Amino acid sequence: MVARTYTVAFEGVEARIVEVQCAVSAGLPAFSVVGLPDKAVSEARDRVRAALTALSIALPSKRITVNLSPADLPKEGSHFDLPIALALLAAIDILPRDEVEGTVALGELSLDGRLVPVIGALPAAMAAAEEERVLLCPRACGPEAAWVGATPVIAAATLAEVLRHFTGEAPITPAAPGEVTAGPAARDLRDVKGQERAKRALEIAAAGRHHLLMVGTPGSGKSMLAARMPGILPPLTAQEALETSMIHSLSGLLDEGGISRTRPFREPHHTASMAAIVGGGRGAKPGEISLAHNGVLFLDEFPEFPRTVLETLRQPIETGEVVVARANAHIRYPCRFLLVAAANPCKCGYLTDPARACAKVPLCGEEYLGRISGPLMDRIDLRVEVPPVAYTDLDLPEAGESSATVAGRVARARATQAARFEGHAGMRVNAAAEGRLLEEVASPDAEGRDLLAKVAERFGLSARGYHRVLRVARTIADLDGSDEVRKPHVAEAVSFRLSLQAAR
Repeated sequence: MVARTYTVAFEGVEARIVEVQCAVSAGLPAFSVVGLPDKAVSEARDRVRAALTALSIALPSKRITVNLSPADLPKEGSHFDLPIALALLAAIDILPRDEVEGTVALGELSLDGRLVPVIGALPAAMAAAEEERVLLCPRACGPEAAWVGATPVIAAATLAEVLRHFTGEAPITPAAPGEVTAGPAARDLRDVKGQERAKRALEIAAAGRHHLLMVGTPGSGKSMLAARMPGILPPLTAQEALETSMIHSLSGLLDEGGISRTRPFREPHHTASMAAIVGGGRGAKPGEISLAHNGVLFLDEFPEFPRTVLETLRQPIETGEVVVARANAHIRYPCRFLLVAAANPCKCGYLTDPARACAKVPLCGEEYLGRISGPLMDRIDLRVEVPPVAYTDLDLPEAGESSATVAGRVARARATQAARFEGHAGMRVNAAAEGRLLEEVASPDAEGRDLLAKVAERFGLSARGYHRVLRVARTIADLDGSDEVRKPHVAEAVSFRLSLQAAR
């Protein structure tokens, strides 16, 4: 007779249910795991055997066969240890089969029977809820999985606790959701002296999720401005927090089961590989663009990234998702991120300073920024020059608005957009508007349309550039509290679009 329990195999952020079947039959003593397991899953038999021995449970001198169904789905990871142990214990009549069969389990076993935490508890809990089964996991994963709230989560510290729970000797109380973790203290915009135009661009980018490129000499404050972007962004909504946390769960980035309402801020170094940025590697794991989902991806020294890496951003920027295709995996990850890029005007960094510029001016500037291809540049909505700040201005008292004041305007603009796009799947901000809906919500008045037509003809705006100007103008109107997109809104959007035209 075959005993069954269930676990999951991960395909991107989706957890697919896997049936773990165990049969104990007559024959030469053996313990085999079949069903396309990887090395970690194949080694589970040794960890399970040692853990059962630590509990003084002897395996019968028979042939033990564990099948992971569907057999053509690759199985990766050490989280298969616990479900294999459960199915085996049910097959030898130590655990009740009906209780085990109603469970989705995941967890790694140590040799002394302790349950080691694994990644992916949150998507596993969602899969268990869809199947109307109980989730069993290591105690450290319980608070994370309990956030789903649609299924009981049994979190045990050892295999012995699991046995006592299923036999009714000491039932385990379902886990409670972890605490909402507080993000790092946000940095204030008041710390930045001057740079009012760059601050304005930062506000517009945050309000509509528009991509931003800052170009300026070394030390002008580009990275300092980018680091203050999280302080003006609204907190994640409940749905966004769950989406983001599922990706972070697969990457093992959730601390003590806590889910954060702070938007992600990822800043990979320019030496990062394509797999690190886009996703891939062993198991086709999510990359930085997916870890920045619903948050900010800051790429400092933008032209220094390998050309192939930069070009891979083009499709994710447009579609909001990335497909990691490998020979043995075809995984889709969400990646609706706000790109903030920073670059020097040239290789030496002092293109605009005659006293410090190199002998290759102005060709060095054209060559350096030319590393950013035209199609990629066309996808960047806001482009702003960040001039150097005189050292005499650094001793001036703090001036300008605080991050809290700017964040209030951004939150109101985001609330306006949420109401506008209610009922439209996949649209939450102006940057996602497209098609007829974009024409309806962002069509400017007569003067604004005339101005945009002249700019499009004079500077050769592409269809994509034309629509991106409309989206930015709609965001500026939202920040202004205007129901209509007027000529000043269009003019400001165009000014940010064309501010680096000479450099290009």
